[in-house]
Amino acid sequence: MPASSGNADGADSADSADRANATNGADGGRAAMNAAAQPPAPSGTRAGAPAAALAPLVGSQRALGTLALSLATFMNVLDTTIANVSLPAIAGDLGVSPTQGTWVITSFGVANAIAVPLTGWLTRRIGPVRLFTASVGLFALASWMCGMASSIEMLIAFRVLQGFVAGPMNPLSQTLLLTSYPRAKAGTALAMWSIVVLVAPVVGPLLGGWITDNISWPWIFFMNVPVGIVSMLMTWSIYRHRDSAPQRVPLDAVGLVLLVLFVGALQIMVDTGRELDWFGSRQIVVLALVAVVGFALFLAWELTERHPIVDLSLFKERNFATGTLALAMAYGLFFGNVVLLPLWLQQYMGYTAFWAGISIAPVGLLAIMLSPWVGRNVERLDPRALATAAFVVFAYVMWFRSRFDTNTDVGVVIEAALIQGAGTAMFFIPLNAILLLGLPPERLPAAAGLANFARITAGAVGTSIFTTLWDDRAALHHQHLAEAVNSGNVAATQTLEQLRAAGLDGQQALELVNRLANQQAYTMAVTDLFYITSVLFVAMIGLVWLARRGTVPVTGHCAAH
Repeated sequence: MPASSGNADGADSADSADRANATNGADGGRAAMNAAAQPPAPSGTRAGAPAAALAPLVGSQRALGTLALSLATFMNVLDTTIANVSLPAIAGDLGVSPTQGTWVITSFGVANAIAVPLTGWLTRRIGPVRLFTASVGLFALASWMCGMASSIEMLIAFRVLQGFVAGPMNPLSQTLLLTSYPRAKAGTALAMWSIVVLVAPVVGPLLGGWITDNISWPWIFFMNVPVGIVSMLMTWSIYRHRDSAPQRVPLDAVGLVLLVLFVGALQIMVDTGRELDWFGSRQIVVLALVAVVGFALFLAWELTERHPIVDLSLFKERNFATGTLALAMAYGLFFGNVVLLPLWLQQYMGYTAFWAGISIAPVGLLAIMLSPWVGRNVERLDPRALATAAFVVFAYVMWFRSRFDTNTDVGVVIEAALIQGAGTAMFFIPLNAILLLGLPPERLPAAAGLANFARITAGAVGTSIFTTLWDDRAALHHQHLAEAVNSGNVAATQTLEQLRAAGLDGQQALELVNRLANQQAYTMAVTDLFYITSVLFVAMIGLVWLARRGTVPVTGHCAAH
């Protein structure tokens, strides 16, 4: 974080700001809300270095600074969901299957997750203001390149770049925001930042759907260019004199290479497994071996490295281990379904991209309304109880969706999304509070960064697994439906005769029946996955209660997503 002291970084300033907020009357509930609402703190940051206090901004400078940082944050978070409803259009335009199109989402997530551990090192090496403005500028450039992509390979490559440069943006935007406000208003600054983070994913599907239907999908990326340029110029003009001096700090290069190696191999394996017949393919076998060996070497190196890029010793703490595992598993299930639902609605239910966005957007309404209440009461009500309530809501919603069929109307889809919002509000904040319980302040940056890495990686892998399982289950259901269309099936015979009577020849009638069978097969497959997800959410309740109850440290390092 910008400070006059050369030893201060973003996490240190956030720490001092939150400590000041606590001094001015913040209670445990506010601390818990701050902990869960903040973005990922860099795992490599070193707590404990004293930071010189920066005078808060005043008047128009504060307002413009808040606007500049909010624009960057909104743009970044928006891009995690804006492409979801546009996948069919992107896949069709670039000549690939919708399943292959999901790489547009997973590539961004994986690159973003890998960049998180580097944020702390880059902050001290470059300076937080310079790093933030560079990240925003590069994000805008990468967005323009995504819009110009003429093949799926180019788009994926540019999305990787976009996800990587986005890594430092969220943590540093909130850090800079905290220095813009007086200590007594630190909570207000955090609340404003949280609203932006909650609103952006809701707006993403709506905006992405409208742009795809009315303009063209490249503009979901082109729109970032003017926003990024404005945010970058405004931020630099306001904050450039508040930057800290660059420092020479060691980088765990070996750990970083091993991290990229095993995460990349794992993601490519799950993304291409179905197309290559899984372990019947030599390529998949090689990727699996690379992922396993890379992960083993990564563990061995990080556990013995003096300055590890990821502090794996945190998993010795019971609350961190259980909380992080629950967060990663739940987010993998959650995000996999978030991607799968609009794909089904558009490909097999006849929804436009915009209406697919309308159907899932209500998930954010109750989340926005309930999150402040959850933050104020997370300690009083016990974060384990709130997380349990979230899993119960998610389980019910997924069970409700498992009863969808080809005649389900848009009102029922919206109803499920609206209910899901209540679970979302009780999901992130309590789980982040659980995993931070009992940790000393100096370990919180590493804990937050590692938890965030696990969450983002699980979301990307979960998306790939869900789309693969969806295709596999659909193929199985289609086979069973096709076997039923024979001369011995009275209903099938009558349907074919009616179609011939309507003027279709035998081949046309069979093709129409096959399309109907395909729609039914993919609908049955998606409801299978909804049901499985429901069961898994129920099973995860026990994991939450393995954690202890305690007190969340009051510190700006309490950042997890």
